[in-house]
This record gives sequence, structure tokens and C-alpha cells, in this order.
Amino acid sequence: MLCLALFAAPFMLAAQSPVSGFMQGKGRGSVVVSYSTEKYDEVFLVPETIESVPIFNEVQTTSFSLYGTYGLTDKLDIVLNAPYIRSKGAATDATLTDLGYENERKGLQDIGLHLKYSAVNIDFGGSSLRLLGTLGVQTPIGDYKVDEGLQSIVAIGNRATKVNALAAAHFQTESGLFATAQGGYSFRGDDVPNAVLSEFKVGYAGSSFYVDGYVAGQLSTDGVDILQDGFVGIFPATRVSYTRVGASVFVPVAGGFGVAGGASAYVAGRNIGKATNFYGALVYSF
Repeated sequence: MLCLALFAAPFMLAAQSPVSGFMQGKGRGSVVVSYSTEKYDEVFLVPETIESVPIFNEVQTTSFSLYGTYGLTDKLDIVLNAPYIRSKGAATDATLTDLGYENERKGLQDIGLHLKYSAVNIDFGGSSLRLLGTLGVQTPIGDYKVDEGLQSIVAIGNRATKVNALAAAHFQTESGLFATAQGGYSFRGDDVPNAVLSEFKVGYAGSSFYVDGYVAGQLSTDGVDILQDGFVGIFPATRVSYTRVGASVFVPVAGGFGVAGGASAYVAGRNIGKATNFYGALVYSF
């Protein structure tokens, strides 16, 4: 049963937490190769949502990600993620010529490394409650730029090192139904606002398939709003908050391999595109 939940990877563009409530077990792990695409032509700004992305009209972002997790012990997992991202706008040739901008930015983004510790496991007959803590670091590995003024609307990241501390509670029944709640804080450098992170997920992890639905959120604790007082064209310094809902499914195939897919969408936000995301993945569990 557990192997069916191990694919729950941090598809960065899907805005899920980089860690799930399931543990690998000592010597067990999984590797995930995923493709994700999202597009938006509306932006959650302050004081209202605008219909069309400034300059670029719409933005499509695609990502290839490599994700891996491994059980160092029965209580301690290590999680690694690294995405390659391409962000492309739809500005006209005339606009690009007048401003000296380009429609595309691409490259390696940030590498993430997290440790997940299962602190307490309480059994209730056939059900169980697990309490976990995670500590992770994400840091840029590509040479992408974020200081290009409005060109940075299509930047592939905010080029900040982040230290994320999360606590989680995972409840699972004997039948495979489960619920996971987690929350914590993200400390961010280089003038990028710190943020409160949260996620609630429910689903089913059975012998023949896995499915979940989730709502994830981020609330920046400070920062400025795009095109408002204090904004000087540096997008990483903006206050980015969001609520996103989504669903994922995984089906095993053979020999430890399986396929996964899902969709998600921002339903509310601040200084972020109103995007819809779709992804697919190939999973190998061992």
C-alpha cells in the first residue's frame, strides 16, 4: 500500500508540499520524472484581478522535474527535487522590439533537499496517526536572473535560498483512506518575503491505485504589491500569497514502475497568475 503513495512528489509548479505523510521505510525509495505545464492570462493583483498579463498578455510555464526520496531509517527519509523550467510569454514582436524584452526564460531553477522525521506513531486498531516534522533547504542551482524589471514577469524563480520547517499529522485507516494536514514557515533570503505554508490532503492509497485531493496555501508575511507604493520593479520582493486546489492519481504498471498525473488551479491569490496546471509522471519505486 505504501508504495502507491510514494509518488507524491513536490511538483513545484503544482504548489504541493515537497513531503507527504507517508514514510518510505529503511532502504526503500522512489524516483519520479515529471512533466508539468501551466498557463494564465489573468493575474491576482491588488486591489483586483486583471485580465491580461502586463506586456506578455499570457504566460505558459513548463517544467521537467527529477524527484527522489529514500528511507535512511524507518523513521527518517531524505527527499530531493530539482526542476528545469521554461517560462514563455505571448508579447507581440512590436512590443518586444520597443522594450528590448524577450518572450522566454528557461533553465535549471532551485534544488531542494528535505529531511522528514516520523516522531510519533499511534495505532488505533487498524488505523494509525503519525506525527512528523520536516526541515528542508531550497537554493538556486541555475544562473537565471530576477532583476530585469518587467522582463522578470517571465522569470523562472525568485533566486532565493529558503529554509522550510514543517509539522504534519497523517491519519490512515486500514481500508486505505487517509488525511494529512501540515503547516509551517519558510524563511527566505535576498529580500524575498518569508511565508506561512499550509496544506490539507485527503485520499485513498490502495493495492491497485492511489488518489488524493488537496488544498495548499501560502501567506507572505511582508513585501510589496506589484505596481503599488513601494514597488520598484523587483518582483522577488513582492508579497505572494495563494490558495490552490488540486487532485492527483497514481496507478502501478509492473516491476516497480507506475504512472501518475493530476491537475490543480489557483482559486485566490495576491501578486500571482491565475494559473491552471496539468502534470504527468513516470514513477519507479524500489
